[in-house]
Parts: sequence; C-alpha cells; structure tokens
Amino acid sequence: MQLSINENEQARLLTTLGEANRRFQQTYPGDRTDRQPVHTVYGGANLFKADTCLKMGEIALRNLQTYSPNFVVLAKVLELAGHEHLPHLENEIFTLTHKLDNMPAAARKQEPAWLAYTVYNKIVRKLQTEPVEDFRIDFEDGFGNRPNVEEDVTAITAAQELAKGMQQGTVSPFIGIRIKPFTEDLKHRGVRTLDLFLTALLEATNGVLPANFVVMLPKVTIPEQVTTLVRLFELLEKAHQLPAGTLQMETMVEATQIIMDEEGRNPLLRIIKASEGRCIAAHFGTYDYTASCGITARYQTMDHPVCDFAHHMTKVALAGTGIFLSDGATNVMPIGPHRGEDLSFEQQAENRAAVHHAWRMGFHHTMHSLINGFYQGWDLNPAQLPMRYAATYNFFLGSYDDAVFRLKTFVERAAISTLTKDIFDDAATGQGLLNFFLKAMNCGAIAEEEALATGLTLEEIRSRSFYRILEGRRKK
Repeated sequence: MQLSINENEQARLLTTLGEANRRFQQTYPGDRTDRQPVHTVYGGANLFKADTCLKMGEIALRNLQTYSPNFVVLAKVLELAGHEHLPHLENEIFTLTHKLDNMPAAARKQEPAWLAYTVYNKIVRKLQTEPVEDFRIDFEDGFGNRPNVEEDVTAITAAQELAKGMQQGTVSPFIGIRIKPFTEDLKHRGVRTLDLFLTALLEATNGVLPANFVVMLPKVTIPEQVTTLVRLFELLEKAHQLPAGTLQMETMVEATQIIMDEEGRNPLLRIIKASEGRCIAAHFGTYDYTASCGITARYQTMDHPVCDFAHHMTKVALAGTGIFLSDGATNVMPIGPHRGEDLSFEQQAENRAAVHHAWRMGFHHTMHSLINGFYQGWDLNPAQLPMRYAATYNFFLGSYDDAVFRLKTFVERAAISTLTKDIFDDAATGQGLLNFFLKAMNCGAIAEEEALATGLTLEEIRSRSFYRILEGRRKK
C-alpha cells in the first residue's frame, strides 16, 4: 500500500520535532547516576580542623555504644522490624549475638533479629571507616555574623586546615564551604570569604582542589544571585589557572519566594539554569523555610506539612534534571542534659531518655525523607550520625527482598519484551529499581555481590543504565 504522507514533508516535520526533543533532553537528561552522599554535615568554619571528620566519627561511635551497647537496645528504641522477638536479659542478648556472629550470612538472614543486627553492625563499621560522607565548612548560620577581620582570618585558617586534611587523607569524600548569601547587605562579605578561602587553599595545595568540592550559596531567591556567583567562579578560575567549569555550586531552598515568585510561578528551574551547568544540588533549609511560612519555633520540624509541600514543588520543578536534592536537619540533638563521669543513676537515666527521644525523632525524620524520595539530608552534630545511618540502612535493607524480586522480574521480561515497550514503560521502572540498588551500594547498605540476586551481572550494574542493560542483552 502506498503511503499518503510525502517523504520530504515528513522529514521536515520530524527534523523540527527532533530539535525540540533534543532541547527537552538537554533540560531533562534524567537522574544522575554518580554517587550522592547520604548527608551533609554542617560545622562552623571557626571549629574546622584537618581531622574534624575523624573526630566526629569517634564521638558518634562513643555516643552509639554508650546509649546502645548492643543491637537489641537500638532495635527496641527505634522499634525496628522484629524487635518484639528480641530478648531483654543481658545474658540472653549475649547468647543471641554470639549465635548471629557465627552464622553464615544466608542462615542469619532467616533469623527475626537479622535486620536489627545487620543495621547496628553496619553503623559501627561506617563510623569506624567513613563517618562523614559530606562536610560543609560553614561561614553562614554555623559561623554567624562576626567582625570582618575575624572572618578573614577564619577563611584563611580553615582553608589551610583543609589543605592539611587533603595531605593527611582525613578529608570526607565530598566537601565544600557555605558562604554568606548574596543579599544586598551580605553580598560583599560572601564574595570576600570565597576569594580568601579559595586563594589560601589553592596556594597551600599548589592549585589542587579536594575531590567533589562545592560552594553552597544560601538564601537564593532570584536567578541573578546565581549568575553573579558563576561570573565570580570564572574570575577565580582565570586567576588561579583552573580549567573552565571546575568550580561547582549548590543552592538552597529556604524561602517561599524560591517555591513561588511574584508572578505565581515556580522559579527553581530558572535558578538552576542560571548556574550554566555548575549547580549540582538543591538543599532544603527546614528552619528558614518554616519561619518564612510563619511557623512558630515549637512546630518547625522536617515533617511539617509546609515542608512536604515545598519538597513536592521542588521535585516537580527539578525531577529529571540531574540535580541532587537534599532534605534539611533535625534540630534536636541526641545529647543528655547531664555532663561528667560521676553521674547518679537518675542522671544517667535522664541522659538515656533524652538521647533515645532524639534518636527516635532523627530516625523518623530521615525515614520520612527517604520515603518521600530525598536520599540526602543534613546533620549538625556528630551524635546525629548513628541515626542517619540507622534510618538509611533500615530503609534499604528493609526493602531489599522486594526490590530484588521486582528487578529480577523486569530483567527476565526484558528477554521477551519489545524494544518500544521497554523504552516507554519497563525501562523507566527498571531504571528506578536499578537506582535503588545503586543508592544502597553507595551508602554501604549492601555490597555489589548482593545485587547479583537481581540476575544482573556486575558489569551491567556498573553501567548504571537499565536501557543499556536491555540493549546489551538483545545484542547477545
């Protein structure tokens, strides 16, 4: 049968459509597949030292072992799955722990205590090996408004400490600074600190930045603030002979105006575009945002409905752009009210109750973030680290079996599905399931070998693309 549409006319129309499709794909390339840290720890620049991250791990581990000397205590405090089956007496806990320690991994997984036992031990190992994934040397809220001379000195000394940490290998895998915002009253201070810090750092390292270095610009409300930072980056790169595009940034979502502007539009994507490809993440500022909504201090929490609204608006604006999203912080610290070594029984009990209360709150907030698709958040104190990892490991390990079954089913169906169907239906869901395993491996919840239960090979998993996996299997 002869076709009705003229080939030249069809080619013209499809060429025009192709140009539009490519413009769309440039804006929405899809989720990034490289590692995203599970948290960012913010610490005052005046307190930063070369070994800060190591010291934080030591404090965090001591906090965990003091208030949860074994996995059973943690399971009962957080009500982890299977906690009701765990023993109460110390000798019974010791016996159960010894039994689990000496069981093969496959057999251990059949035990009711498996999840709690595994989560606890992974937390301990994480705090011993990589306690902090991302650290932000803070010149804003964590530093405060100090005399200009003091901030000048701190910018230089903090940069020198970072250079020392790079040399000693004590720097977190991701690191950066937060400068003051580019509001009218603070823009000069923000620029000066950025210049002083980078100049001192690059002089101390012979022009080398730490891996995954980023500059956080807070309280962004208009694209021009981001554009200005980009132009400053260009000047700094030229002055220090850095390759163009080396310096990267993050923005913060902490004002209602970044969710909806004066014309009733969501300006987030325009703000991201103003970075000209340099912005890699958008972090939510829980307390500034809730304050901007008129929420009183008592109710300024991460799971407040106004935060959920802002999160969803951020997701809608930035989904598919490749921008990492991070939730904010819990402001209740798991630190007991009584200090010292010679505490009474009552004081120890009060400390334990306060810490466990804060643990439950931090765990709940992190689980709330994870369930809502925010795989990164903020921590403000080393004592918060155990619950960051407890929630993260619980989230991934608790969903592991279901994710294995679903991804394995998709892989098996790929052998018989049509390419068209896979691209528009199965591939999207398959990529989402693959991302689950990539994120679980990134944070240490599972090892690469444990992802093999999906039916994928290590080579396929490392490709980080379900579409490429499908293509590869069809070519065989």
